[in-house]
Amino acid sequence: MWERLEQVVQRFRTVEAELSQEIADPVRLRNLGKEHKYLAPIVSLYQKWQRVQAALEAARQELETSREAEWRTLVLEELERLTAEATQIEEQLKLALLPPDPDDDKNVILEIRAGTGGDEAALFAGDLARMYQRYCEKQGWKWEVSDFTEGNAGGYKELIVQVRGEGAYGWLKYEGGVHRVQRVPRTESQGRIHTSAASVAVLPEPEEIEIELKESDIRKDTYCSSGHGGQSVNTTYSAVRLVHIPTGITVAIQNERSQIKNYEIALRILRARLYELELQKKRAAEDSLRRSFISTGDRSVKIRTYNFPQNRVTDHRIGLTLYNLDQVMEGELQEIIEALRLADKTQRLAKLESPIRSLAEPRTE
Repeated sequence: MWERLEQVVQRFRTVEAELSQEIADPVRLRNLGKEHKYLAPIVSLYQKWQRVQAALEAARQELETSREAEWRTLVLEELERLTAEATQIEEQLKLALLPPDPDDDKNVILEIRAGTGGDEAALFAGDLARMYQRYCEKQGWKWEVSDFTEGNAGGYKELIVQVRGEGAYGWLKYEGGVHRVQRVPRTESQGRIHTSAASVAVLPEPEEIEIELKESDIRKDTYCSSGHGGQSVNTTYSAVRLVHIPTGITVAIQNERSQIKNYEIALRILRARLYELELQKKRAAEDSLRRSFISTGDRSVKIRTYNFPQNRVTDHRIGLTLYNLDQVMEGELQEIIEALRLADKTQRLAKLESPIRSLAEPRTE
């Protein structure tokens, strides 16, 4: 542990030194910037821990030399406070040292689909889309609608969005699963509460080099795009359907008027779905001790309930209940996602094969 922390500090200094020089290669500059961003909080925490340790050592020496009872009581209280602070920083350091998910910095393909509940499910899917769009705006991320199918009474039967921004997948990946809503639908004349659902899929958008697509493995179909109710809205064959023959994965895009643009969007989504398929295989093959309970990739798992009559939102994975549903639907998701990130890291830490020993133990290295 000590060795690892010292290595982090040394690497951080090296990265800072390189960043202070002129770097012509934009890729190298970007990678160094990402590494600096990852290492900086760890170094800051470690330095803070060192300051607390120095204060602890000074307090211990003061306790050894002081004979005045009242002063010794004050020093003991300070020792207790500093020890608690050191323990807290140690826990933060352990979490910070966990290897980051290499996909965290990727852009996202976000897919929202109406589930059980008919028109109300489509309306709820639309509400979820608005919630995520507001959240993305607060994060400074770009929201680009790739394709959608409207519901009969509004909302969406299906919506596919590209979210572009730094760290988008690292935050949104916890949103994949079934979202359930409990409320009185607009179409309900008796005032009865109904339960409906919508599913959310969050796919990291891979680089082209990460997923190789052979032209021979893809069947491309073109057709006239259609609007609400199925009527044709374009007399040209601009809509594109791609079928990945080895897996049977199908992507159909018709939002753009240009066939070329629809093809490019469909290709990105196909690549993301294939990448997700590979991730699921990898997770299934991993040791269960190292598998995250949140990032399972299982879209059938009910993860959250939105209860409108009680203004309550409950995340079932961590047992978190908040009574600010009105704010959550306006994109105030940060509290929930931060709790999920912390729970994910804590679980991964607890499942490490060899636990990290306390930094407060005497150093023998």
